[in-house]
Amino acid sequence: MDAIYDFIINLIENLGNSGIILNCLLIVVESIMPILPLSLFITILFINYGYILGFLISWIFCVIGCLCSYFLFKKILKKPINNKLKTNKFYNKFLSVINKIKFSNLVLVISLPFTPAFFVNIVSGISQMSLKKFIFSIIIGKIAMILFWGYIGTSLIESIKNPIILLKISVIIILVYGISKLINKKLNLD
Repeated sequence: MDAIYDFIINLIENLGNSGIILNCLLIVVESIMPILPLSLFITILFINYGYILGFLISWIFCVIGCLCSYFLFKKILKKPINNKLKTNKFYNKFLSVINKIKFSNLVLVISLPFTPAFFVNIVSGISQMSLKKFIFSIIIGKIAMILFWGYIGTSLIESIKNPIILLKISVIIILVYGISKLINKKLNLD
């Protein structure tokens, strides 16, 4: 796995300014195929482009990647999966839970840094979740997740020495959850 990381970093660095295109494409692909290290791509963008531009680029391409994955399962794979698993009790119970998930809870799950985005995208795509609910949850939830990986990736040693950084990330997650509650009141996404 280290060889893959080293290869990706060397490739991005050797491409110079056009490395940003590869980095952005890898973020999108990671949302569809979770074998790639999203935290590494976000860290590279934060290091090379600073916190603001690195965040914006990471956020935009994470959202695009999640939407691509969602549509792949919603439009192409949902029917075959449902046909194959429609008699499975666990699958049906699981889908029932996902169909009832509250918008704010979905945003909270997405904002946690170790939640597998690919799994959330699949489940959202094969469930009855509306596109509107999914889009808003991804747009809001990815903010905290990207800030986490950006800060931790660029200052891991500092984060270990200074737990204030982890506290700030926790506050951001709480703020994102609060914002999701307000947006849900306005747009009625549940």
